[in-house]
Amino acid sequence: MWEQFLWVIYPYLVITVFIVGHLYRLNNHPFSWTSKSSEFLEKRVLKWGSTLFHWGILFVVIGHVAGLLVPVSVYRALGVSDEAYHVIALSAGGIAGLAALLGALLLMGRRFRVKRVRATSSVGDLLVIVLLVIILLTGLTATGTNVSHTGFDYRTTINPWIRGILTFRPDASLMEKVPVAFKIHILLAFGLFAVWPFTRLVHVFSLPITYLSRSYVVYRRHSSR
Repeated sequence: MWEQFLWVIYPYLVITVFIVGHLYRLNNHPFSWTSKSSEFLEKRVLKWGSTLFHWGILFVVIGHVAGLLVPVSVYRALGVSDEAYHVIALSAGGIAGLAALLGALLLMGRRFRVKRVRATSSVGDLLVIVLLVIILLTGLTATGTNVSHTGFDYRTTINPWIRGILTFRPDASLMEKVPVAFKIHILLAFGLFAVWPFTRLVHVFSLPITYLSRSYVVYRRHSSR
């Protein structure tokens, strides 16, 4: 029952909160849908931290989609051997993960150490950045220690399990032999998705498409008399 809760019930609870939470916030608190920029409070650390984190996490997400949602049979049909796949995944994924982690650590240090930034931070802001750092750490640790040393292949376990969740055919037995480090990483990631709708992370779904058609804002120097 415990395994069923963790790998079947818990994911669907999180997905429900994720979807309903976003809809509720958008309909009832639309003006809270913001990234709450703190650039005017501190710029130097933000520039490096934000750049490293956002570029790193972008490629981390792409790697997760390619690794978790694409069946292993597709790669083999394309002629990509298991050895080649793992080399690419470990090298490219490792670089992206380290960049995202370094950026997240800079942003976390900035949020806790810069007084003005800390004073304007909510509990959600602090919780999210700490969660992100832990998730990135556990992900890099799990991949580095298990895939490279034990030969564990998440494409034959976690991959079909997550696809089963998305296609409403969950199978908790697929997670039985998954290393503990991966399980901790997955559970924490779902925890992040659960709090996502109630934090600044909602800005991920805000695309500034209207900026393409907006008129330019013209600034003119005021001539003093």
